Amino acid sequence: MLLIKNISLLQTPLGNTSRKGQAQGENRKYRDASVLIEGETIVEITERGCLPDCPADTQTLDAGGAFATPGWVDSHTHLVFGGWRQHEIPLKLNGADYLEILQSGGGILDTVRKTRELCEEELFQRAKGFLDEQLHLGVTTTEIKSGYGLDLENELKQLRVVRRLGHEHAMDVVPTCMSAHAVPPEYAGRTDDYVELICRSILPGVAAEDLARYCDVFCETGVFSVEQSRRVLETARSLGMCLKIHADEIDALGGAVLAGELGAVSAEHLIATDDCGIESLAKGGVTACLLPQTSLYLNKPFAHARKMIEFGVPVAVASDFNPGSCPSLNLQLSANLAYLRYRMTPEETLTALTLNAACAIGLGDRLGTVEVGKQADLTLWNADGMEMLCYRMGSNQVKAVVKKGKVVV
Repeated sequence: MLLIKNISLLQTPLGNTSRKGQAQGENRKYRDASVLIEGETIVEITERGCLPDCPADTQTLDAGGAFATPGWVDSHTHLVFGGWRQHEIPLKLNGADYLEILQSGGGILDTVRKTRELCEEELFQRAKGFLDEQLHLGVTTTEIKSGYGLDLENELKQLRVVRRLGHEHAMDVVPTCMSAHAVPPEYAGRTDDYVELICRSILPGVAAEDLARYCDVFCETGVFSVEQSRRVLETARSLGMCLKIHADEIDALGGAVLAGELGAVSAEHLIATDDCGIESLAKGGVTACLLPQTSLYLNKPFAHARKMIEFGVPVAVASDFNPGSCPSLNLQLSANLAYLRYRMTPEETLTALTLNAACAIGLGDRLGTVEVGKQADLTLWNADGMEMLCYRMGSNQVKAVVKKGKVVV
């Protein structure tokens, strides 16, 4: 058993389902708390300086007055890839936007070329390093999308790497197939033909090896239309995958509306989503997965998080770590931006980084809160509360990380 004691403040949302509206800002706060863990499971939480009865051989972690939260969950990353794209910076400084770089054969397609060149072992070692870095930044669970292969062989390669990471790394890893991330160069000008390949070959191949829990699609001007996205997602659903959508990142094309119609688990980005899209998300019970670091890096507007919360849409906040539009995996920066640019309260932000994020990847029943019966994932912080984590920028505030009942950082 493991006893974590001398926690000055333990703050957590409660429950197994995503929180929306006013409930998103409701956190349970324990003062002078202790948490008792047996194996991988939380068995008791005490407060006001009381300690639970423990066997004599119980291991003790003295928090030393640290602030504690559930382990943070990054519900949107693309962290299995080859190469970097720092060479695009001069293009961006000269005014080229994200889609212009993509349509000229750069952007995602540049990463596709570099990812195709690497073998599974090389991709695994790179990605393992990224997971190690996330863990030291307080993240205990992450979602990873494919989408830098864009053919059957290389999409399977990426997703096999994700599966191996889930088996060999301390973190929980959730795989998403995003073969509909861009149109590969060999299908340039033939988007419908590539959609046919996805539906006829790639998705069935992924499903045959049970490599992805989710399917995602980049529904955006110049990439995949609403109807093309619908076809991909409906095919994925018929193969047993749950649905996600990159929606309205640049234009309000209708991706958020489609997410609501299909009952997707989450819709991602949502920078340009209008009231119609927000209403569809609320009606469909879709979690909005917002990515403030991408807005910052691309110098784009920030999603309307306050309006989404007011409309009753559960909001999660993630990193979007990828080599092109967000070369940062620091979820603490996402917390800063959720407060500064989304105007979310510290309590709403914590829910967005834990319970709602866990629900956005189908793990809310065991992750995202500190409660008896839940998996023992906790982060201890060199801070006195969420206000400090939302306020401090540029320094890693992690003191210790407990994953599945073991101290891993």
